[in-house]
Amino acid sequence: MFYRTCLQATAALASISLLAGCGLISGDDGDAEQKITVGTTSEPSTLDPAAAWDGSWELYRNVFQTLLSFPTGSTTPKPDAAESCRFPDATNTVFECKLRPGLKFTNGDKLDAAAVKHSIDRIRTIDAEGGPNGLLGSLESVSTTGEDVVTFRLTSADATFPFILATPAMSIVPPSEYPADALREDGKLTGSGPYALDSYTTSESAEMTRFADYKGFAKIKNDKVTIRYYQDSDVMMQALKDRTIDAINRGLTAEEVVELQEKRPENDHLQLVETVGADIRYLVFNPDDPNAGKLAVRRAIAQTVDRGALVQKVYRGTAEPLYSMVPKGIAGHTTEFYDRFGEPDAAKAEEILDEAGIDTPVSLKFWYTTDRYGSSTAPEFAEIKRQLEETGLFRITLQGKPWTEFQEGYQSGDYPVFGRGWFPDFPDPDNFIAPFVGAKNVLGTPYESPEITEQLLPQSRRESDRGAVTGQFERAQEILVDDVRLLPLWQGKLYVAANEEIGGGERALDPQTVMQMWELYRKKSW
Repeated sequence: MFYRTCLQATAALASISLLAGCGLISGDDGDAEQKITVGTTSEPSTLDPAAAWDGSWELYRNVFQTLLSFPTGSTTPKPDAAESCRFPDATNTVFECKLRPGLKFTNGDKLDAAAVKHSIDRIRTIDAEGGPNGLLGSLESVSTTGEDVVTFRLTSADATFPFILATPAMSIVPPSEYPADALREDGKLTGSGPYALDSYTTSESAEMTRFADYKGFAKIKNDKVTIRYYQDSDVMMQALKDRTIDAINRGLTAEEVVELQEKRPENDHLQLVETVGADIRYLVFNPDDPNAGKLAVRRAIAQTVDRGALVQKVYRGTAEPLYSMVPKGIAGHTTEFYDRFGEPDAAKAEEILDEAGIDTPVSLKFWYTTDRYGSSTAPEFAEIKRQLEETGLFRITLQGKPWTEFQEGYQSGDYPVFGRGWFPDFPDPDNFIAPFVGAKNVLGTPYESPEITEQLLPQSRRESDRGAVTGQFERAQEILVDDVRLLPLWQGKLYVAANEEIGGGERALDPQTVMQMWELYRKKSW
């Protein structure tokens, strides 16, 4: 709903708050070159898609192609580099794609079936630590027929496989520039997506230009996009106010969102787009740590953390408490943590520790990243520390590190407890369970749960009707609560802030919460 009554609009996944004047809107700016600058606190950890299962996908989606993708408004995969894809029979064990004709990479190389096979095979061969190979657990082999048909044979039925192929992790790369058995390390990137990457400067910016030979689903509404990377939300917000950047995606603090919602005169030239979010935040406990490895300690923490107070004090209505790893809006969501532990209760937490013979206060170090999820992360962990120490049962030390160092630490098993965020790979409950379990998972800490990995997930993946798998995921969430290896904290809302002359913000975020930069444009007149 617009705050100004002169404009009204609706979108399937968004409501818009516009803090600006009224006038005529147009996405066509004649022959003038459309240049957009977007700020974010989510910088790529690597330029090679074979190594990233994180926010690097933001850049990948705009410069690479995948066989399938999620066009705006779609929650099921649609063809992108592919002309068509299908399971040829009801077993869901073979998946075939036929490529669009005439595809090419920005270096002029042909994008054919061999390039697709090379791109998927190298993910499995390289098997990078923290990389996306974990998404390909059901893949047995990739084969080609001629130059335009790719066939994926699966080890077992997997109805989620089209969703996996639609993630930026499965970006298609040219074999001539991406080794089959090693990561590309020259600091460059070559894709076939809507934009060509002209330059990339670590911790500073990515410069992209519309790729004239792109063939895919995207309808590109601008000519050039600059992504600027910030470590501090306040600095980024000031750049938006000063018109140094045109829009912000990821990293707005709760205070900044509230400020924009309040329609202050100094922000009259700014607009705020609010989108339904499936991003979550959670704690991870290391089973090898002397204290975090004790089930009673984890359960006592689950009994103590006050999610409502956390959301109210730190996030001021821009998030809501989460009691399951599967968030609201996704099939199979439950409130299992609340059902099991109820309201925060220090006396019950003390009883849990006493029955296990654990001396108090329990000392733990909590780790978080200082530059990945915005400036609210440090206050969030300060509030968790306050809550736990207020009971007298815990002594908490906090430690923050920049994302690259933080990532290396948790993947090496160095942290007793650490905070992570999860932006969905695809909108299915499988994606909020499967990545976190198994010997190799996205957390870097093995979590063996045979009932989930050997029974529940395989059962659910045989079912093409994804609305019919809630029973398996409800049981999986019960297991997660029994173990308390992961503690969900909150579910966020997504916001795009932009200057008044920028349109398309309400269409820019796809179901993976990745910004499709091609949807942004500069309005002709107001």
